Amino acid sequence: MEGSKNKMTTSNKEQLFHVIHKVPQGDTPYVKAKHAQLVQKDPEAAIVLFWKAINAGDRVDSALKDMAVVMKQLNRSEEAIEAVKSFRGRCSRQAQESLDNVLIDLYKKCGKVDEQIDLIKRKLRLIYQGEIFNGKPTKTARSHGKKFQVSVKQETSRLLGNLGWAYMQKSNYLTAEVVYRKAQMIDPDANKACNLGLCLIKQGRDEDARSVLVDILQGKMPGSEDIRTRKRAEELLMELKVMQPPSESSDIMGIDDDFVNGLELLMNEWAPVRSKRLPIFEEISSFRDQLAC
Repeated sequence: MEGSKNKMTTSNKEQLFHVIHKVPQGDTPYVKAKHAQLVQKDPEAAIVLFWKAINAGDRVDSALKDMAVVMKQLNRSEEAIEAVKSFRGRCSRQAQESLDNVLIDLYKKCGKVDEQIDLIKRKLRLIYQGEIFNGKPTKTARSHGKKFQVSVKQETSRLLGNLGWAYMQKSNYLTAEVVYRKAQMIDPDANKACNLGLCLIKQGRDEDARSVLVDILQGKMPGSEDIRTRKRAEELLMELKVMQPPSESSDIMGIDDDFVNGLELLMNEWAPVRSKRLPIFEEISSFRDQLAC
């Protein structure tokens, strides 16, 4: 009887250990890799074990994604990119979307802006083709150990925000502005509003920028209560007081007709009462017409 109780106690302790450290149970290469990563805090050993898990076919979806994340933390992002590209064919169809997100982060880390833009646009095309989230209206995401649901609208806005930031890195502020405004039409938030404000500042449109940033500080934008976002909005407003010549506006480049039309069709599905072309696309088209003249 006593021995049985001891066994139960030991088992409960092991289960508690795995829950606390978020480590899966077992003795496979993947489990050992997670133990090295999260318990032993030995990322180099974890990478070796993740490789073993991938080669052994042990939870390849998770092993490849987790290994790429650890490599990024060790500033081995180029190697992580090659690993994901080379071995994603071994992963399930359901894992491809999350691997794309990992690649976007890796491209951002490496400064591979063109690759980042191409991949984001490809993911946006999947959305308006109805192929995102494996055809489901929402997906389960995880952040800081907590699970939450993400809708297609939220994902579209998030990707457009990433696309806008990528164009910002290319100093293509006009295109970035158009993309940010589109993102805000779909699912507005204060962080993207800050980036839109920065776009406008870079173009010398101080009054437009001030209007966007003041909305954040007045709490008119979802997420305005975030301390870091408010601080950033305040800093950008301070920049407006130091008058500087605006950066040269670049033409709208990289937004092709198929891409624009696909997003417009998607928005029409979300808001079927709209019969006219969305203003944001009229803006894109008008810029194209100006460039053609």
